[in-house]
Amino acid sequence: MNILTVNLVLSTLVFGIAARLYVWPRLGQRPLRDVLLPILLLHSFRHIGLMFLADGATRPGMPVQFAGPAAIGDLVAAALAVVAIPAVAAAVRIAKPLVWLFNATGTVDLIAAIALATTFDAGPYMGSAYWIPAFWVPALLVSHWITFEVLVKHWPAEREPSQSGVAEPAGLDVKNELAI
Repeated sequence: MNILTVNLVLSTLVFGIAARLYVWPRLGQRPLRDVLLPILLLHSFRHIGLMFLADGATRPGMPVQFAGPAAIGDLVAAALAVVAIPAVAAAVRIAKPLVWLFNATGTVDLIAAIALATTFDAGPYMGSAYWIPAFWVPALLVSHWITFEVLVKHWPAEREPSQSGVAEPAGLDVKNELAI
């Protein structure tokens, strides 16, 4: 039995249950920036994935086919989250495309890292980096799921162009809206 896989699956289940209990029921009651900014801040720490490249954080023999892509993918996802934060906070039009870019990239990175770790049997070499796939990745997966939910079902459409010909954003602080 691969204990790392069991930890990843069970931690994802627990984070999913927590999201169902505490996040989903409130998605329609909170301004979306109140939902998205904590998620983006959480993902801003994905630079920690560089740990897969650090001596001492993993055991000798860590497959480079996993470590390199996982570390760089996490760094890219972290950078995209950081770039999206001020756009979401300021409710500018570019926020929604930036959140889509971050979320799609970050999700693909996690799925690829899980596949590469499995393919190249990286589990036995995790060392102190073990907590990343056992705890951190499940939290990130569930928060990506929440973000897709926000993007698809809760982000209001842009209003029709005004008389000036410029589309007006939805209200900035209205419940269930994020102006973009």
